[in-house]
Amino acid sequence: MSAIHLTDISVRYDNRQILGPLLLELTPGEIVVVIGKSGCGKSTLLSQVYDRLRQRAAWLPQDLGLVGTLSVYHNVYMAQLDRHSRCYNIVNLIRPFAEQVDKVLPWLQKMSIEDKIWQSVDQLSGGQKQRVAIARSLHQGAEILLADEPVSALDGPKADQVMACLTQHYSTALIALHDVELALRYGQRIVGISDGQIMLDQPAQRLSQQSLLEFY
Repeated sequence: MSAIHLTDISVRYDNRQILGPLLLELTPGEIVVVIGKSGCGKSTLLSQVYDRLRQRAAWLPQDLGLVGTLSVYHNVYMAQLDRHSRCYNIVNLIRPFAEQVDKVLPWLQKMSIEDKIWQSVDQLSGGQKQRVAIARSLHQGAEILLADEPVSALDGPKADQVMACLTQHYSTALIALHDVELALRYGQRIVGISDGQIMLDQPAQRLSQQSLLEFY
């Protein structure tokens, strides 16, 4: 995987500039964490990057993108729908193949929700739903992870466990986080957004929690 150069990222809404124009470079093997206040443009930036990288990225949006009426298993399996024929996917929907269950189960075990495998997603709590979406992104196995507040519904220890899992599985990632401590712990590079512009782009080792407070 070569470096990804994203130029002229720009979004206007109702004749108002809400993001950019800006330039962002993603380097292979680097975890980039995006920080900033709610409404500053983090989600818009992640969405724009995903629109450009679709086939190369595992996408974990803030709204999770789950199908509530389907089981946990089927929601995770959907990450690899494009790797099988339409007929195969239909049969698996009706009667899940054992080989596919065996591939999905380890991700659910990592998220400590293996006991929910056959429950419909709309029966789960917010934190459980978030872990299903995370398991789906892990199962996808793309080149790069794009994640928008992936641990917002999880408590401290669980959030830490999930971030460790995500960053171990994806060596290249762009992740929006509200938690400064997690940002510095797992990010190798910190990008600070304010009013739709990049106001900070520095290696995490040069920064402190205090220096990032202005972005919240």
